Amino acid sequence: MDAASPPSTTCLISHPPPAIRVLFVLLPHSLTLDWAGPAEVLRSANSVLRGMGQPPRFELGFVGPLAEPVTSVGVCLSGVRPLPPLLTDAAQPTWVVLVGEPGERMHTDTPAAQDALHWLRGLRPVAGQLELVTVCAGAVLAARAGLLAGREATTHHHHLDELRQADPTCRVLANRVCVTDGPVCSSAGVTTGIDLMLHRVSGVCGPVVAARVAQALVVALRRGPNDPELSPFLSHRNHMQPAVHRVQDAVSQSPQADWTVQRMAEVACTSPRHLARLFAQHAGLAPLAYVQGIRLDVAEAALRSGRNVGQAAELAGFASDLQLRRTWKLAAKPGTPRGARVAGGG
Repeated sequence: MDAASPPSTTCLISHPPPAIRVLFVLLPHSLTLDWAGPAEVLRSANSVLRGMGQPPRFELGFVGPLAEPVTSVGVCLSGVRPLPPLLTDAAQPTWVVLVGEPGERMHTDTPAAQDALHWLRGLRPVAGQLELVTVCAGAVLAARAGLLAGREATTHHHHLDELRQADPTCRVLANRVCVTDGPVCSSAGVTTGIDLMLHRVSGVCGPVVAARVAQALVVALRRGPNDPELSPFLSHRNHMQPAVHRVQDAVSQSPQADWTVQRMAEVACTSPRHLARLFAQHAGLAPLAYVQGIRLDVAEAALRSGRNVGQAAELAGFASDLQLRRTWKLAAKPGTPRGARVAGGG
């Protein structure tokens, strides 16, 4: 090679991770909110990702033994696809979602339920490849298929005893929003399926995407199985002041930006002094205190999802991990950032 020639380089092309296939198994009389709520979380997550210039991460599918099952609210669904062949394709990760039905018992003696059980018994959940998600009494269906043997799980409080009877080897945890045990995630009753799916979105897409989804759906964001706090992105927003909402939207969408009162006032189309008065009157705190609260909660969510302190600080907009620790202490948050990461399983 000529000494004057530039060295050869190899162009590395970064490919996005494969989309996760999410299959909702729908039996006759399935509890509508059990599957519609989590499905909306995933749809909204895809929308948020597209808005950020990223490809969607979730491919939703609805399968079951009947093509047109009637739901718990009497609506007849159409286009439900047959239960697919046994899922063994490791190239595309898959979540299988099981949901409950109205009433005190999960009925699995019908032909449709028996078909579903036969299909479920052929599944072999593996973390990162084929994972099981249950909502409400969907855990009972999973237990009767042998998928919860030796695992921890939860369900609606009306079905706790039923779950214990369905599989005595399952360690049933009461009064829990959701429980994760390897490739199996379970949630309690009805709306907690939304909480669980927000937690799953946070793990796959990051806490900021999950928080934006929670904000869009105006729901509580459960940042982990042991953390039932309301989404910080809904705090201080119980008002009707449009200028303050504009600022709060902007801060929520980009907590890591260099927010000053002047910059927030420009978003609100008002003066810094008037913005401070509006925040005090309608949100109950100062503009910079709101920014600090959002950043702390974004950092905490990042820590609980497995990020280290430095990564959480950068994601939330703190200048350094030291600044995060100092702000954490000044805000009198319990524990430490490192402790929050440990509590989240990171």
